[in-house]
Amino acid sequence: MALLHIELPDGSIKEVESGATPHDVALTIGEGLARQSIAARFDGELIDMTRPLERSGNLALITQNSAEALEIIRHSSAHLMAQAVKKLYGNEVQVTIGPAIKDGFYYDFYSETKKFIPEDFPVIEAKMAELAKADQSVVREDVSRSDAIELFRGLGENYKVELIEDLDAEQVSLYRQGDFVDLCRGPHVPRTGFLKVFKLTSLAGAYWRGNENNAMLQRIYATAFQNKKELKAHLHRLEEARKRDHRKLGRELDLFSFSEEAGAGLVLWHPKGAMLRAIIEDFERKEHLKRGYELVVGPQILKTELWKMSGHYEHYRENMYFTEVDEQGYGIKPMNCLAHMLIYKSKPRSYRNLPIRYFELGTVHRHEKSGVLHGLLRVRGFTQDDAHIICRPDQIDAEVKGVMNFVQDVARIFGFEYVMELSTRPEKSIGSDADWDQATNALQSALEDSGQPFEFNHGDGAFYGPKIDVKLKDSLDREWQCATIQCDFTLPERFDLTYVGADGEKHRPVMLHRVIVGSIERFIGILIEHYAGSFPLWLSPVQAVVLNVTDNQAVYAQQVFEQLREAGVRVELDIRNEKLGFKIREAQMAKIPYMLVIGDREMESQTVAPRFRDGKSLETVSVPGFINMVQTETAAYK
Repeated sequence: MALLHIELPDGSIKEVESGATPHDVALTIGEGLARQSIAARFDGELIDMTRPLERSGNLALITQNSAEALEIIRHSSAHLMAQAVKKLYGNEVQVTIGPAIKDGFYYDFYSETKKFIPEDFPVIEAKMAELAKADQSVVREDVSRSDAIELFRGLGENYKVELIEDLDAEQVSLYRQGDFVDLCRGPHVPRTGFLKVFKLTSLAGAYWRGNENNAMLQRIYATAFQNKKELKAHLHRLEEARKRDHRKLGRELDLFSFSEEAGAGLVLWHPKGAMLRAIIEDFERKEHLKRGYELVVGPQILKTELWKMSGHYEHYRENMYFTEVDEQGYGIKPMNCLAHMLIYKSKPRSYRNLPIRYFELGTVHRHEKSGVLHGLLRVRGFTQDDAHIICRPDQIDAEVKGVMNFVQDVARIFGFEYVMELSTRPEKSIGSDADWDQATNALQSALEDSGQPFEFNHGDGAFYGPKIDVKLKDSLDREWQCATIQCDFTLPERFDLTYVGADGEKHRPVMLHRVIVGSIERFIGILIEHYAGSFPLWLSPVQAVVLNVTDNQAVYAQQVFEQLREAGVRVELDIRNEKLGFKIREAQMAKIPYMLVIGDREMESQTVAPRFRDGKSLETVSVPGFINMVQTETAAYK
């Protein structure tokens, strides 16, 4: 039998016979390593520990406590959960798919009779623990497509049959553990005994294959870790996330609501929420003007022909709303770029005029499916801090870097860290290969020059150009897609945008589409959860509340309230005939930064006694002194 030369990460060579497995290689190093290894990477490909090696190559063993092992453990745990469900409910439930995802895994089940509830979780977890303790071998089988169809059809697993029938392959891989079998590419842990730390977390509905015309499935979300400490920390983060849920805090803080009478995905902003929104929008206008942007406003509807010219009608119309006026078709705008191009075209432009930076807090509407609507994070009507930079090709680098610096400044002000991705051309796109290459290279060059780390997200660009996506990391270390910078050579061509160059000839500009925070609605949802509703003073819809101890101080409390309001402090007055402790607790629940308590002593000395929302009391201060304190603190964000 032929000898294979297997090179390990340290450069050493192991000679093994053809057909040996990664487990066999691990044994030549040590039994402990063999016991700890759950998978391997052979010439860059992830494989099972039992996969026969048929050629020489590079082999890296993946031990159960390594970072790379976690996704394999989670994917294997999804199979373990499906096995447990089948053990408990038998043919009453059909299995569909169960991938590993960020922070865990899920499995989708179909049943006409069994409706999963959270109370089922301990039962399923107990069965999973029992199957894991049995330490069953997890065995890969490569079978013909026809045999796999016959197998799953015999098991009554119709969804697996449909998946296999749609595969363009003569052979498929199955994984067996005990009497459970699943369709999967793998790899998986060698034995169920590696799966010890898991927890079922939540339930959701999901359409089969994401199509609302298909059956509704029941999705069980779960997570798995390599040790109990990491699981405990994760569950703590989940609990903290539940406390911070912007939908819950939005109700408690009286910021916004939704109404079925108005329509799904359409936000009703209450006074405090509208104030928060206005603060952010005023901040946005000031920051844009400071950086050389010009304010513009476009119409809410534009003729359908324009959307056809731009490519939106062909590539995006399922997300758009359309109407008709005077027998003329119109599209309600899902984006602001068309109006900005028309403004640019309204008069001749010289190379000396460029770059031109148009900024609009533009309200748009998109037809999101009802199943994906989620509070402020996914709505149908929202406002973007949208801007389009029209520039010469030689200005792309400087403009992209300028936007990246803008993002950095805003992230710092709101207290976010962030990561960046470069998203490249998707299959469904418009424009020439040359334009896409130039646009992608321009964005990549700007990223590399900035020294900012980034990753590629291949195939996820906009249909008209590549983009840089910025993902903010909040106080719970969750990532949120917000800012984006898109480089577009195609729409300037389609709309015949030109400028007169130094040579007196017409040239084609480039357009950068960009947002800094993106959807204002979504950003506010993120901010609510990031700050747990306790906004910094400059951002708080209400910065202070004036509280009297008894009716004796009501008149003075009213005077303080008016002084603060005139000075620009966002203030409320609470002179209800209630106990002071009750009013303080209500103000703390409303997460108001300052409570100004006024008793007889404060009234006599014409002062206020500030109390912070965390319960800390400050020294008494004059009203002008408190106003100065607020103004100094709110100026600090700059």
